[in-house]
Amino acid sequence: MPVTNTPLASSLRIRVQTGTNANGQPIYRVRTYNRVKPEASDQDVYDVAQALGGLQVYPVSAISRVNEGDLSAGV
Repeated sequence: MPVTNTPLASSLRIRVQTGTNANGQPIYRVRTYNRVKPEASDQDVYDVAQALGGLQVYPVSAISRVNEGDLSAGV
């Protein structure tokens, strides 16, 4: 039976380095932007993340996209 994924929601996460601790290890914070259209292409989401990253005070260390969906088995 094939499984079908029905997209429900998507969000964009941008991880920024806000500094370092006493041991010199980086400290990260994650900025999450919800309500991204699930139909949006990965390239478009990445381009928006790059634009938002340019507005951040701290340097961007990672960009990720989180997709949520319902899985159902075909009948």
